[in-house]
Amino acid sequence: MTPAGLLRAKLLEVLSGQPAGIPEWTRALSDGEDAGYFEPDGAVWAVHRDIATLVAGPRALLMQALHPGAMAGVHDHSRYREDPFGRLDGTIRWITTVSFGSTGQARGASAWVSRIHERVRGTYLDASGKPVPYAASDPDLLSWVHLAFADSFLRTHLLLSTNPIPGGADAYVRDWALAGELMGVADPPRSVAELDAQLDAVWASGVLRADDRVRDAVRFIRRPPLPRLLRPSYPLLFNGAVAALPPRAQRMLGLRPAGSIGIAATRRVLGMTAALLGPAAAVGQARERLARLETTQQPVGGRTE
Repeated sequence: MTPAGLLRAKLLEVLSGQPAGIPEWTRALSDGEDAGYFEPDGAVWAVHRDIATLVAGPRALLMQALHPGAMAGVHDHSRYREDPFGRLDGTIRWITTVSFGSTGQARGASAWVSRIHERVRGTYLDASGKPVPYAASDPDLLSWVHLAFADSFLRTHLLLSTNPIPGGADAYVRDWALAGELMGVADPPRSVAELDAQLDAVWASGVLRADDRVRDAVRFIRRPPLPRLLRPSYPLLFNGAVAALPPRAQRMLGLRPAGSIGIAATRRVLGMTAALLGPAAAVGQARERLARLETTQQPVGGRTE
């Protein structure tokens, strides 16, 4: 195998769990009885098929870790240290299925995650040392995870991608609100202004913090146990994630953003990675489903008003 081929195989193994071929769950995206929730030329497809998602993921994890309930859930119930890429695979599977799958597949993937969340509960200590009960299904935690995700994928795309978002940033926030609803979020933001306002409200509540657990998670995200071939480029991706964080998160996490030269280096790594990986398999499988459904004139975009 050529050096480029070996590098590609290692990257695919981290992202999909196998170094060659297409995972079975990805192949399943060519099935389904409708075209899915999102337009193929719309905002969600544009953002989630972009290579900048490689940076958005770490950025979202850094943001989510600031909420002590979310951090406790990861610390107490996740095997992220023993099996970090298994956890990554589950997250990628949900995002990809909701973004590119049929409506039934999107609902099924969301129900699967919700069932896992039912077991994630416990207590954490607040700033005064008082035990606070938490559950992954708590409305405030569901909302925070959605806010951190939507903000991370949007801001990372705007910072690092050269591809426009059809309809603009508001279209992405509005459309991805449906994913929040599938996960039980009561009032997901539907514009950038609403996204910013809800984030501001969480910051103003004083619940976010960076304690020893958070700092430990940051160290892990900064230096995950990647295959040796992938280690040289990852710091540039991490730098991009830090640069895309809001300044108050950077300060709380004790992370210094890279300057314009660092951001340019991140863009170069992303460009080379996109060339190495080629077109996203999930998008190809989804287009196969759309092509099949054209013969039965099924509407593209399964959302009903």
